[in-house]
Amino acid sequence: MARDPLRRYLGVDGGGSKTAFVLVDESGAVLACHQEGPAYYLQTGIEAMRAMLARGMLATLTQASLTPAAVNFAFLGLPSYGEDSQLLATLDAAAAPTLLRGQYRCGNDALCGWAGALGGEEGINVIAGTGSMAYGEYAGRSARAGGWGELFSDEGSGYWVAREGLQLFSRMSDGRAARGPLYEIFRKHFRLVSDLDLCAAVYGTGRGERTDVASLSGLVAEAARAGDTQARSLFTRAVEELTCMVDAVPEQLQVPPGVRLNVSHSGGMFKLRDLVFEPLRARLEGSPRGYRFAAARLTPAAGAALYAARVSGVPLTAQAVATLESQQHGLPGWDPAPS
Repeated sequence: MARDPLRRYLGVDGGGSKTAFVLVDESGAVLACHQEGPAYYLQTGIEAMRAMLARGMLATLTQASLTPAAVNFAFLGLPSYGEDSQLLATLDAAAAPTLLRGQYRCGNDALCGWAGALGGEEGINVIAGTGSMAYGEYAGRSARAGGWGELFSDEGSGYWVAREGLQLFSRMSDGRAARGPLYEIFRKHFRLVSDLDLCAAVYGTGRGERTDVASLSGLVAEAARAGDTQARSLFTRAVEELTCMVDAVPEQLQVPPGVRLNVSHSGGMFKLRDLVFEPLRARLEGSPRGYRFAAARLTPAAGAALYAARVSGVPLTAQAVATLESQQHGLPGWDPAPS
């Protein structure tokens, strides 16, 4: 008698800049992976997001020479999921008709980062990419802090740092702040004839998108490393804000005093090791709560696949998670650095 094939799980980590797809089996083996554009429906529109998801899922399955029917369960992490009750039904149908309704579940993309970084175990994951948020689980309870969007939240994110950097440039330009290296770095990057041309560069047609603005955080980092104390202070504030997000989660989770939680991380801002990663680790490990700052185990997309298995009722074994962890190189979203 032929042995039943291994169960297969599809993980989709939708982000503000890109979306990663990973297909694994119950042994933890990676069968296929793929990457597409943003899943931030507030920017792209829901129909464009659905089309991108369908394209990405089919491309991933084609790599493995499989059809959608071969997926036992999938989890799709979507930016801003759960932040508009009237859109829940629409977002819950995001994978249809590629996948059947009982074949997948949608949720906030913070779940992907948490499940991947901590291998599905209790603790907190702090996200700092285009946006920011802290999400944690403990004793069957879950909670999040931050992540209310770029207009009045997402503190410590790439968008937030870039926005504050743009404001600092404007203050330097008109004399409200002393001019530091950031001033010339921004002028050179945008090839400004007049400083006010920055308005056209940021607000002009086809510009000013969330991901485009967030990418400017690299200029602020360049200025901070060039000795601009005002730019560096923005990263100090960013670390303070991210720490506040982490601290808010145990309170919501009702974690008893004395319990040490693991805290991990995901998102591009942690590539700024000297400006974000190291200062945040120092603050958290020196906190009265005594957090253990842990290296991320899996990519968010692999975390989504891990979460899909859990939601299906047949979670991956510890050995399968270890196998998946050993195959991180080459997966979309893999960042081998900060640990």
